[in-house]
Amino acid sequence: MTHSLITTLAEVRKARRITQADLAAQAGLSRMAVQRTETGDVDPRFSTLAEMARVLGMELIAVPAELGPALQAFIQSGGKFLGQPSGADAPPSVVESLGR
Repeated sequence: MTHSLITTLAEVRKARRITQADLAAQAGLSRMAVQRTETGDVDPRFSTLAEMARVLGMELIAVPAELGPALQAFIQSGGKFLGQPSGADAPPSVVESLGR
């Protein structure tokens, strides 16, 4: 999971034309830390990834593993399932699971 997160962060950084050095400076990290994180040479701390994400305009959230597939489907559907009426909130199954 961490690998795909790091890959996503690197892709977003490149798409926004931010250098590793600029990302590092804005995140309070060394350029070498960003480089080694992106190449997989280190197993970064969550706080390192969170700072990199913050600079890139992203937010990391922790989700219980059993809710992952349902949350992913909900996000990919634009926040609603097919056939869901306009203005309806998240399906009760997701909302109830998160409230536990």
